[in-house]
Amino acid sequence: MTGSGQQAQGKPRPRTGARVAAVQALFQSEQGPTSAETVIDEFIRFRFGVTEGSEGFEDGRVHEVDVRLFSAIVRAAVREQDRLDAMITDTLATDWKIDRLDPVLRALIRAGSAELAQKDGPPAKVVINEYLDVAHGFFEGDEPRMANGVLDRMAHLLRPSEFSAA
Repeated sequence: MTGSGQQAQGKPRPRTGARVAAVQALFQSEQGPTSAETVIDEFIRFRFGVTEGSEGFEDGRVHEVDVRLFSAIVRAAVREQDRLDAMITDTLATDWKIDRLDPVLRALIRAGSAELAQKDGPPAKVVINEYLDVAHGFFEGDEPRMANGVLDRMAHLLRPSEFSAA
């Protein structure tokens, strides 16, 4: 991920940083036999904060991070993975399986779904918009649109009360 999408008008966005890092951590934990707790610890110790000469997300670093949110998203995504993956699969086209998704897109959708599953978090529309911003940082093609559609359907499933009046 490039650029300084973690800042809007020069203001740090630690919650956005937490979401970017959660996507990276979920991707990393899926690539190898590393537990979520080990990945969380590695990110906290080695991937967060500013290093000399860095301005964006170079080398996988995330400057401003809400560590509590980051840890909660990763833990929830891993803990609830089977249930969320089944729901995600149900939102995909009939001939698509979750394993067919790009691994980064899969990590992003899992992170967003895990956050949507937390009833005490920000409103679903805020969560979706945040992950759409994150998706644009990782992808230039149709993936952000797909992430938006899947997360919107997941929000309707996980938080129906937020959409019943609409």
